[in-house]
Amino acid sequence: MRSLLRPIPRRRILEGGLAGFAATMASRLLPGCDASSGSGMDGGSDTPRDVFLGDAGPDWFTPNELPARPALVSRIAEIGPLGAPDAAGVRLPSGFTARVLAERGQPVAGTAYDWHTFPDGGATFPLADGGWVYVSNSEVPRIGGVGAIRFDASGATSDAYRILDRTTGNCAGGPTPWGSWLSCEEYGRGQVWECDPLGVQGARARPALGVFKHEAVAVDPERWHLYLTEDESDGHLYRFVPAAMAPTGFPDLSAGRLEVASVAMDGAVRWLEVPDPGFTGETPTRRQVAGATAFEGGEGIWHHEGVVYFSTKGDNRIWALDLAASRLSVLYDAGTSSTPILRGVDNLTVSCCGDVLVAEDGGSMQIVAILPDGSLKPLVQVTGQDSSEITGPAFDPSGTRLYFSSQRGGAEGQGITYVVEGPFHGPA
Repeated sequence: MRSLLRPIPRRRILEGGLAGFAATMASRLLPGCDASSGSGMDGGSDTPRDVFLGDAGPDWFTPNELPARPALVSRIAEIGPLGAPDAAGVRLPSGFTARVLAERGQPVAGTAYDWHTFPDGGATFPLADGGWVYVSNSEVPRIGGVGAIRFDASGATSDAYRILDRTTGNCAGGPTPWGSWLSCEEYGRGQVWECDPLGVQGARARPALGVFKHEAVAVDPERWHLYLTEDESDGHLYRFVPAAMAPTGFPDLSAGRLEVASVAMDGAVRWLEVPDPGFTGETPTRRQVAGATAFEGGEGIWHHEGVVYFSTKGDNRIWALDLAASRLSVLYDAGTSSTPILRGVDNLTVSCCGDVLVAEDGGSMQIVAILPDGSLKPLVQVTGQDSSEITGPAFDPSGTRLYFSSQRGGAEGQGITYVVEGPFHGPA
């Protein structure tokens, strides 16, 4: 196997020897839960939710009819430098404010749902009533899953609930154009789970997307291919090509071809088929294809206007894959500076206008925007939580609220989620 990159140390233990930890966490975090049941796990919400794979209904996800996001222009390039830490230890530019939205083990304000441990990847989904939903993974073994917070049109919390339970190490993931959330398990036999942000449709495992240590996934809405990162020191970049479209007009994720990228020295990308994507034999998925290019710990991934951006934390790089040209290039490389502004690259998202927002795992605990001209703009910094990481950055539909978490922040070091409000964007 050909590798362009160097091995990296792993950041945390997510598998192996964790049964006792998981049992302890389950008893502490989910008191009164019936582990044999698929219901009653929504933290007291009035709406019953089936959060598990079921045999009722079609195998495809019935699309949520979500409204289009409003047309926006980015003002991120105009934002000034970070100021002094506020009362919560958050550094922000002038004109911006931060508040705690949820903290592990505490009810989300106005709801009976206790916020989950180790919040990780997240995204927002607009709603027809003018509100939206923010979903957030829980990177905990065995009881991880996904939580969601629903907001009304004013931005006030109206509900909070679970949309997936009893999965392992749900790290990042990605939203789909048909209104579902793909939650990725980060362990050696991890899968992708398709979840309903509204908590109505049951979650479905998507083993056709590969069984490996998943990190994140992005959907190309033109070709309907899915791109996936793998958080291993010799991990790969994968592409899933669906075998067919569902009657909904969107891809059927239950079957298709999983491929792995082979990158030439000039950046040209070839896609090679993975023979056993379900890891049913002896050979792990990432070791099945000779000639596949290894990346040092694939992290966040996002599609924007024909380009797939993804991060590799081992070498502190952000990559850009031009889909039309099938060519890979480096957008950002911390190794080219003796004093890099951005380090520990991890989760990422892309604004409406092409600003690539990168969350740091370690580094300086920042969210830093890479502007379309290549310059860097720190947007947020959390101080006093150096053993944590920033996760789940996502804008609300108006582009004026940025949600994110400090995965191991808070009083017990098990997760705190914030919202920052200010003029990140304006109406087009």
